[in-house]
Amino acid sequence: MDVKSSSSKRRRISHVPKIRIMDLPLVILIEILSRLSIKPIFRCKIVCKLWYNLLSYDPLFVNMYQTKSLKFPCIYFFDGVGNPSLLELKAEYNSYAHHCNRPIQLTPKFHYPPGRVFLVGLCNSPTNIEKHSVYISNPLLGEYFEVKLPEWEISDCRVTYGFCFSKAIRELTKVSELEVYTLGVGEKWRNVGKIPCLVCCKFGNININGALHWMDSEKNDIIYSFDIETKKVKSLPPPPGLVTPPWNLKLVELGNYLCLTDYYNTLSNNIDIWWMKEYGVSESWTKDIILVNSIPRGMVDFNFEPILMWKDGEILIQSSTKLASYNPKMKSFRVVYFYGKVITAITNTPSFYSLKTIMGDDFQVTNVYPKTQIV
Repeated sequence: MDVKSSSSKRRRISHVPKIRIMDLPLVILIEILSRLSIKPIFRCKIVCKLWYNLLSYDPLFVNMYQTKSLKFPCIYFFDGVGNPSLLELKAEYNSYAHHCNRPIQLTPKFHYPPGRVFLVGLCNSPTNIEKHSVYISNPLLGEYFEVKLPEWEISDCRVTYGFCFSKAIRELTKVSELEVYTLGVGEKWRNVGKIPCLVCCKFGNININGALHWMDSEKNDIIYSFDIETKKVKSLPPPPGLVTPPWNLKLVELGNYLCLTDYYNTLSNNIDIWWMKEYGVSESWTKDIILVNSIPRGMVDFNFEPILMWKDGEILIQSSTKLASYNPKMKSFRVVYFYGKVITAITNTPSFYSLKTIMGDDFQVTNVYPKTQIV
């Protein structure tokens, strides 16, 4: 009885039709592909025309990937030669030195004017400024365009920029007074008033609760925010009893918390990170103390900048060209070994949204390389 039963089961199994991945409904296929990290997605693009079209133009894939992309946190950085790269971060902190886990080299030959290009901020796509030219780009897709600026701005050297979004609104904000340019809504800057402080170069990278945040370049007793929806400047309280001079302070966003760190403090025995646990509430500031003698050798005498917070609560920190992961509970570090050097790094949520999705299909966007070339 047992022999006959097992043989009949084998016959039934052998008659089960084989299902190929190409036979799956498109919704299920897109769901599977959207769970991949960036490198496998680009490899899948060259499998066939169907997959190329799905991964390049299908809005369902773009939306599905966007909701899952936080599974693979990324940093966008410039190496020692000035080339931009995208590094996908995974649980294996020491695996980035291996050839197969190298950062994605993004080497678009943007047609910028001669001179130095600075990274201003990220809102799924970087914004770059060179002299008095501003570019919006999505390096993952090799797209960019130049933002038209007012003629008077060419002669003004005191202009600084910020880039952020609220819900579906994406804003590029210019500070001389305070002017706003909304992507996809005309090509004009709108003046929304003056700001009550000296901004200098500390404006524009911290986007929390739909607002940009910055500090006065000469004072440490107030934090300012510009709300994208209301177009109003507000103030937030700094940590009580803060004595660190403003030029040693840096605002950062970690885990959607507003944080403040004395990122360059070699004269002290510790480096402090303040967390605003409840947004806008002065009493909610808490402080983590990082002892200098716990910092890995070679990272002490340089700027000490938190970049992002991992899901497990550890903090990725950059010091000079090195990266390390700090565990606040254990008060300990581990060096993140990877291939190459990091000169400037910033958190990035990679996006497969084309700039034309925001600006419209008729808008002229420049492509600098084929989408499959970065594999």
